[in-house]
Amino acid sequence: MTPPFRYIGKKRRTKEDPRFVSGRGRYVADIALPGMKHVALVASPHASARIVSIDATAARAAPGVLYVLEGEEFCAGTDSLVTGVDAPKLTRFALANGVVRYAGEWVAAAVADTRAQAEDAAELVEVEYETLPHVIDAEAAMQPGAPLVHPAHGSNVILHKKFVWGPVEEAFAKAEHKLAFRATWGRSATVPIETFGVAAQWNPGTEILDVWASIQMPKYPDQVARALRLPGNAVRVHYDVDVGGSYGVKRGLKHTVLVGYLAKKLGVPVRFIEDRLENMRGGDMQGPDRFFDMQAAFDSDGTIRAWKIRAVDDVGAYAGRAPFQLGKPITAICGPYRIPAVEYDATSVLTNKTPQEAVRGFGQSPTNFAMERTIDRVARHLGMDAIELRRKNLIRKDQFPYTIPSGSTYDSGDYHAVLDKALAAIDYPALVRARDDARKAGRLAGIGVSTCLEPSGGNAAFEVLLNPKNETTTWMDSCLVRVDLAGSVTGVMNTSSSGQGHESLVSTVLGEILERDPAGIRVIHADSLTALPSNSPVGSRMAIMLGGAAAGAAKKIRQTLIAIAAHNFECAAEDLEYAEGSVRLKGAPDKKLTWDQLVEIAHRKFHKMPPGLEPGLQAKFVWEVPTGGGLPTPEGRIQMYPCYAFEAHVVLVEIDPDTGKPALKNYVCGHDCGVMINPDIVHGMTYGGIAHGIGAALYEKFAYTEDGQLASGTFMDYLIPSAMEVPAMAIVDHCTPSPLTTFGQKGSGEAGYLGAPAAIANAINDALEPLGAAIDTLPMSHVAIWKAIGGPNKKAAST
Repeated sequence: MTPPFRYIGKKRRTKEDPRFVSGRGRYVADIALPGMKHVALVASPHASARIVSIDATAARAAPGVLYVLEGEEFCAGTDSLVTGVDAPKLTRFALANGVVRYAGEWVAAAVADTRAQAEDAAELVEVEYETLPHVIDAEAAMQPGAPLVHPAHGSNVILHKKFVWGPVEEAFAKAEHKLAFRATWGRSATVPIETFGVAAQWNPGTEILDVWASIQMPKYPDQVARALRLPGNAVRVHYDVDVGGSYGVKRGLKHTVLVGYLAKKLGVPVRFIEDRLENMRGGDMQGPDRFFDMQAAFDSDGTIRAWKIRAVDDVGAYAGRAPFQLGKPITAICGPYRIPAVEYDATSVLTNKTPQEAVRGFGQSPTNFAMERTIDRVARHLGMDAIELRRKNLIRKDQFPYTIPSGSTYDSGDYHAVLDKALAAIDYPALVRARDDARKAGRLAGIGVSTCLEPSGGNAAFEVLLNPKNETTTWMDSCLVRVDLAGSVTGVMNTSSSGQGHESLVSTVLGEILERDPAGIRVIHADSLTALPSNSPVGSRMAIMLGGAAAGAAKKIRQTLIAIAAHNFECAAEDLEYAEGSVRLKGAPDKKLTWDQLVEIAHRKFHKMPPGLEPGLQAKFVWEVPTGGGLPTPEGRIQMYPCYAFEAHVVLVEIDPDTGKPALKNYVCGHDCGVMINPDIVHGMTYGGIAHGIGAALYEKFAYTEDGQLASGTFMDYLIPSAMEVPAMAIVDHCTPSPLTTFGQKGSGEAGYLGAPAAIANAINDALEPLGAAIDTLPMSHVAIWKAIGGPNKKAAST
């Protein structure tokens, strides 16, 4: 049962709506500083080459040009960006110096009065290259003798970790059945409406670099300062800039260091906003490019004894946090299933492709896809219904909290109930009849199901697990709350927001604790020099972490008000009760101090304040991740994420047998993220996540030619689903509150996307099953499906 709340879980208009609906958002493109200059880039046309020479003479003489920056100068004046794993000889700068490692890598930057002038100047820069051998396939990159992307590193493997949790080999030896196959997740990402943008201004008087950026990135100001060789308090990031979508990819470190260097050197404000090609080819925003060699051991009754997962991820030419995307899945390496033994072999490989960075789900969606394809393949091997196989292996409600072999404990759940709700909502018997009727009519049709976890409350444990030299054990978040003399409440957060509704989140939480209407509570974004620590909205963590921090600060305010009343009533705090901002004596409701009276005492009447209590009314609270703070055991067991949301997807797909074109005919998602603070925001993110998952399953791929050129650098080639491809969807809510969080909330920012690709893949394969065909590679394009159903043979037979 969901506990009763005053404001949480109720339908309310979000705080953010008015400015966005009225066109009053403030984005990086709206930052217009006096005398601001603009940047355009010179990009490498080669996947791998030595830079023989750069001639910028004509560019420097072009109209409006202030400067042309080359890699040699830039790299001498800045430090390498951080590589998350232990690879000290792998350096990474915004501009290449001596060697380029992927087509699209930045070689030089032109600064001019306008973007158009900067682009004209960039075209005048003449670069002579000597091409070098390159490699764009992860398996080929691991072979002896393969061209080395970073020769100083000595290998193209940047990370390799193998974990064995439980008696894996014994389970495989005793199992009645085994199967093995490869599942491949195509290189895709997210393509927000807004590309990355950053503006910077250096003040020589204060020696502060002010930065405005469309950012979603933990430790962003710290890493910018480090690369620019500045003290941390010399960089001020303004988090009140609206972000036009991110879904994880708005990292922008190299962009910011480049613009910051230019602003400081030239003494003028500088702004760079990517165009779409710059974003897709050189913006470090591509996502996982991964294959899985899956093995499962199971018995005839469907009991899964163990599985082995080998995951190889192509991170491209450089690595920041990308290798860690192989780490997060460890926190849910069994999915929602009772699997007692797991082997996980993870490898991160360098190739001459655009670098990937964090993408929504941080590597969990590809792993969910591989695990759910395994479940369906086991069911097909046994001739067993895929839903019944799931029911048999799903963790039961009475088993929570449930600890999986890798050391993570799932907090709460009722997976069977969510699945049953989804099946009921879609009318599963009728869905089966619709599929079978379509097949009788000569169409290909299939039903897909996926039951997946969304780990939430992002922690740093995967960093420690994959890089023993990194002993970060806290990923705190914070909130500052102040009540002014007029009694108005203001919440302050130290992070940017890219559509997740953080202002609505904080105001609702403060309203719930203080029993004040959230409509009257203001929430602001601080800058990085005036607010408390934050680790940004990643890892489905802000409802848990920012919500928990806001609640903690509000509780301090509430306790202060009770203490003031206790002092004035000369009684113990336990004799009082708080209601709607007033504090009254239990059993004597007329003896009370109102909100306004208490606020006035706190601000103006020090003689009525308790001894030792400071005047004014404000409180801060810093919250550590629940269950966090630990280091891995020698076996690699660790609690990574505190909370685990659950989703069950059911979808009906029909395929045109002549063209291979799939159509999603019916879609239901059962979703349990605990207590929803704002249901409309949760549902919006889930709808969007499913649409994102449709793209990953059927359309989106960063494809490369054999010579290393990105072949899908525009929306003519990188296909995204439109309203025509996204069907009407129903979301069925369920709630198992988390025992670890303030209100029972879990994360939901990655919902939908974590299960949609798996469900769609299973539906496509159910449709192909009568033909004896199967596809385990995403995206399942029309051409791939057409080939699987014998399209080429059909065409040959008809000619």
